[in-house]
Amino acid sequence: MAYHLLERDRDGGRRLARQLGAAMDGIVHCAQCRDFSESERCPICASATRDGALLCVVESPADRLAIEQATGYRGLYFVLQGRLSPLDGIGPRELGLEQLAARLADTGVQELIIATNPTVEGEATAHYLAQLARQHKVRPSRIAHGVPLGGELEYIDRGTLSHAFGSRSEVND
Repeated sequence: MAYHLLERDRDGGRRLARQLGAAMDGIVHCAQCRDFSESERCPICASATRDGALLCVVESPADRLAIEQATGYRGLYFVLQGRLSPLDGIGPRELGLEQLAARLADTGVQELIIATNPTVEGEATAHYLAQLARQHKVRPSRIAHGVPLGGELEYIDRGTLSHAFGSRSEVND
């Protein structure tokens, strides 16, 4: 992108630089969910129409956006801004888990929906979050992982297929 702007659109590059500067100065973390926001509380946390009994934990703002765009979820969020990774120096403090624990203790959350990625670090984070939820008498749940809609079993990797098979559930009418 930098080469394109330098070669063909220097004015566009200058406009982009100004906009990025404004974003760096004006975008903060929501005080409640840690997502990016232009104000102290993001529009989702400030909404009176969201269900405060449901709290979905995601790794990144992009994950939160994907859930908002793809589902009818009407609860609230908590954005970790990462995942547990001791080798990289990312522990519970860096992910705001003290803030999450306080929220679980004080806000009437009944279910913690854990929507971390199915990576080694994401699974470790999910396990930690489930324990944290149970400590606060909140029911933890995990989003499903496995065979994608429209996927064919012969083309699914072994790890995904094994996880999907092991996590199978009863078929309801």
